[in-house]
Amino acid sequence: MTVVLVIDSFDDLNNGTTASARRFVENLRKLGHTVRVLAAGETGKDKFVLEKWHVPVVSYFADKQKITFARPDERVIREAFTGADIVHFYFPFPMARVAEKIAREMHIPCLAAFHIQAENITYNIGLGRFNAAARFFYKFLFKYFYNRFADIHCPTNFIAGELKKNGYPADLHVISNGVDEMFVPQTPIPHEKFNILMIGRLVPEKRQDLIIKAAKLSKYADKIQLHFAGLGPSEKKYRKMAATLPNEATFGFYSSNELLKLIAQTDLYVHASDVEIEAIACMEAFSCGLVPVIANAKKSATVQFALDENSLFEEGNPKSLAEKIDYWIEHPQEKAELSKKYIEQGEQYRVIASCKKMEKVYKSIIEKQKPHHSEIQQHDDFDSSLHSVRVS
Repeated sequence: MTVVLVIDSFDDLNNGTTASARRFVENLRKLGHTVRVLAAGETGKDKFVLEKWHVPVVSYFADKQKITFARPDERVIREAFTGADIVHFYFPFPMARVAEKIAREMHIPCLAAFHIQAENITYNIGLGRFNAAARFFYKFLFKYFYNRFADIHCPTNFIAGELKKNGYPADLHVISNGVDEMFVPQTPIPHEKFNILMIGRLVPEKRQDLIIKAAKLSKYADKIQLHFAGLGPSEKKYRKMAATLPNEATFGFYSSNELLKLIAQTDLYVHASDVEIEAIACMEAFSCGLVPVIANAKKSATVQFALDENSLFEEGNPKSLAEKIDYWIEHPQEKAELSKKYIEQGEQYRVIASCKKMEKVYKSIIEKQKPHHSEIQQHDDFDSSLHSVRVS
């Protein structure tokens, strides 16, 4: 198959969705498919490059979230789509809206992915837990973009359920974004402190603040060192909060190999986010054998990965998190045993397996639209024959 991935930004690895998209493309190609990428940014293999688009006011906030908008260019879009079997849209942004119209004109089957949770928007405009605002954005996204699609890819059952609750009538295909093969148990690197890691953008909904507060409340505060792998607009705030910890917290962006080295020195993984469609970062961590402690949040799909009650803490409650951290410090043997079960769970979510599932979805969508294609082709052939008669 020739697949076109439409995604405004394909280069920023600090954005989890972009990183997942890159792994997805790489593994689809391993399965023998031609995968083209339509995006802004640098040139690359089978990449059709659009200009970065600065949208007044909107781009100011988007840049803080490492979100890039691509400027629609009909010539480049048509070139990318020519000869394609299916087009897979990643984000509901203006370029994708234009590209979707062109794909329909060219009679190419389409699939949309749902990677932006409404709560990602509400948290970053100061409306956090205001459910009415989230419902508004789900409806807005539907009217603006998703109502054009009969098929939507959802990374988890959680987000599929959210779409159903908000009236999305499309066929929802639940397939994990998948964990890369490189995330496997690492040879431990000796270290002195009890190292706790969270991977993710430093933004309000990820709630790194809870981890800092919990570390201060822990009975073992003097033994704990926190590590935050990620960048984002809340970094300055979190550095200030962490300044009074007994052991200096680290903040930074890591390549995959650097991250694996950090994981090899880590004792516990914490995922404190209030809002999460899937959390590949957490999946990568437990695939390497780290036992996670996950916020039991109503708007987070990551809860599904918890294998026991001590892998969950009460949403938004640093005291509850501190109690779970203390439990795992005090029960190292139990943690080692549970680690094995998390490694086994990680094997269920390998990206190559997700790509094979997506192959089937692509084929079913193409097959579903075949009768429509035949009608179009017959109509086009009839028009061509009439034109020939007229000309002769």
